[in-house]
Amino acid sequence: MTRLKQRIVSLIDATGPISVSEYMAICLFDPEHGYYTTRNPFGVAGDFTTAPEVSQMFGELVAVWLLSAWQAAGCPAAPVLAEIGPGRGTLMKDVLRVLARLDPALTANVALIETSPRLRQVQKTTLGQSAVEISWHESVATLPQAPLFIVGNELFDAIPTRQFVKVGADWRERSIGISDDGALAFVAGSAAIESALLPAEAATAPEGAIFELAPARTATMELVAERIAAHGGAGLFFDYGHLRPGIGDTLQALRKHQFEDVLASPGEADLTSHVDFAALATAARVHGLEAQLATQGDFLLAMGLIERAGRLGATAEDQGREKLQSEVERLAGPDAMGDLFKVIAIARPGTKPPFPAVS
Repeated sequence: MTRLKQRIVSLIDATGPISVSEYMAICLFDPEHGYYTTRNPFGVAGDFTTAPEVSQMFGELVAVWLLSAWQAAGCPAAPVLAEIGPGRGTLMKDVLRVLARLDPALTANVALIETSPRLRQVQKTTLGQSAVEISWHESVATLPQAPLFIVGNELFDAIPTRQFVKVGADWRERSIGISDDGALAFVAGSAAIESALLPAEAATAPEGAIFELAPARTATMELVAERIAAHGGAGLFFDYGHLRPGIGDTLQALRKHQFEDVLASPGEADLTSHVDFAALATAARVHGLEAQLATQGDFLLAMGLIERAGRLGATAEDQGREKLQSEVERLAGPDAMGDLFKVIAIARPGTKPPFPAVS
């Protein structure tokens, strides 16, 4: 049994079952043994590969969108260009390369929001040759009070979510306890949920159905939205999830690019769940912003993914063109990231850059 699993078992023995949200937070962010505090999970050698690692084209098109957002806002002076949850720094590296050529004015104040000391060091290595000065922050709250143009890729899925399980006519918080044989096991906790927070299909959901609610995710979006509402700017966020709330268990563990039992290896596998983009949109609109939603495939194709691949392939050999075609399919194909991943763009009314909105 790993040290983190021992700590979780001891915690449950002392206090009783812990919620799914508490379990996720411990597994991912424990200061000594948490997944993100002890590992570099990205890329082929890690546990999963993100869109910026798939192809430089992803970051290039994000850069074009950010520039369009800045221009749509009237090119405000001294903007803050930020990424929240920047992984290895690959996305920002590609964004800065493109903006250096198109308009360096948007890179006057570059900030990365990262809580993991280990990942900060990785990001500094990735961006070590950058010509611009980069600052690191623990939170959006410490960014300069200026127009904010911010991007996040696979950020919200790692923010802990709560789960509720249907027991009879009630919905009880899904928690984690200890089974008779000493293993971690899911149990129905004592906490309930207000019926107003449940989707319409909750009434007819079968026994044992799961509903997920992630207030910490909406709080993060509200923090960003509040900044943009006060100072101007725009935000663009990619993640896998759904455009409308519903019933279903999406909690998953990923290790070495393979799914495993979420209770099997606390701290050694990435824990995530699908993001409710409708909830994120509501959080932004509460602060008076406009929120637009689309699939990642629709967004990238609208931003010129095919055309960019064509330009890169014009001087490539056959193997290079095949690689580009594979990257396009993985980023935008309906059977790959294209439909599974969604994107939300937020901005003040009247300052929206082009976007393939579906709702």
